[in-house]
Amino acid sequence: MACDEPVIFDGHNDVLCKLFRAGGPGQAHSFADGRDGAIDLPKARTGGFGGGFFAVYVPSPGDGDDKYEEMTRSSYDLPLPDPVALEYAQTVALSQVATLLELERQGSLVICRTVADIRTALAAGRIAAIFHVEGAEAIDPDLHMLDVLYAAGLRSLGPVWSRDTIFGYGVPFRFPSSPDTGDGLTDLGLRLIRRCNQLGIMVDLSHLNEAGFWDVARHSEKPLVATHSNAHAICPHSRNLTDDQLRAIADSDGMVGLNFAVAFLREDGKMLADVPLSQVLKHLDHMINIAGEDRVGLGSDYDGAVVPQDLTTVAGLPKLRQAMKVHGYDDALIAKLCHENWLRVLERTWGA
Repeated sequence: MACDEPVIFDGHNDVLCKLFRAGGPGQAHSFADGRDGAIDLPKARTGGFGGGFFAVYVPSPGDGDDKYEEMTRSSYDLPLPDPVALEYAQTVALSQVATLLELERQGSLVICRTVADIRTALAAGRIAAIFHVEGAEAIDPDLHMLDVLYAAGLRSLGPVWSRDTIFGYGVPFRFPSSPDTGDGLTDLGLRLIRRCNQLGIMVDLSHLNEAGFWDVARHSEKPLVATHSNAHAICPHSRNLTDDQLRAIADSDGMVGLNFAVAFLREDGKMLADVPLSQVLKHLDHMINIAGEDRVGLGSDYDGAVVPQDLTTVAGLPKLRQAMKVHGYDDALIAKLCHENWLRVLERTWGA
């Protein structure tokens, strides 16, 4: 990496979905060459981006960015898309998994199954990728696909992406709103959590509603982790975590990754990019105050959301590190926020 600051290991990106929409595995070369997006190899080298959670996400048929226009209003409540069919979800998911495998084959990243893998990749200047599933629509009721994906490297999974699944219910894109928006996990969802615990797959709480969050808290044996969520006390969006949820994460010695999506950062909940880095730091300060400095990191949502204009791509990450320094964070805390806390919670979750 060209950047000599602490490398950033990030809780969430949607590069695989963007490459899927651009044509699938055949577009993997653009990641190395430089693509029109937030993350690629040249930008990663410039910004000191060392990798993170690469999400496999199944967009609804016909899904576009029109929802962002609605989210510029003072209040909104976007209707969630209908659940997607298993066959469609598996087709889309497998295309994105194939893209991830192709990125590794081309030498653009390393799919990491252990924390030792991550450390080795970061030390070598390689992008360390965790295979993550955002929304378990591609998982069948018997969980056979879960075992198949685990064999392919899956190590992190969110039971829902807002849209309902057979496993549970997510939060709508609603502002202002509590995250307490409906029922939590189904019986199949509880079975999924238990199986993830057995395999060593991290369970991601982001996008689950509050009832689902507490269901995981009651039934999971592992630390509670929200890969890309913010503080509800600052931005009262349904997607953000209440202080009680942050305390539960702390009690489990878990982790929350700060989401760069501006609608979850701004106090007015609007999806507008004119957000100063001081607002990012305001969320970090609050989450550190509630959960502790060992349990907070970054979860950008790059390539999946509108982000602050100073952080449009990973090439801009040095601006965030500098803002942390100016704000008074010392070198040890910055290193924790950039990557050390993620490695700590993964060691506790995966056991290696």
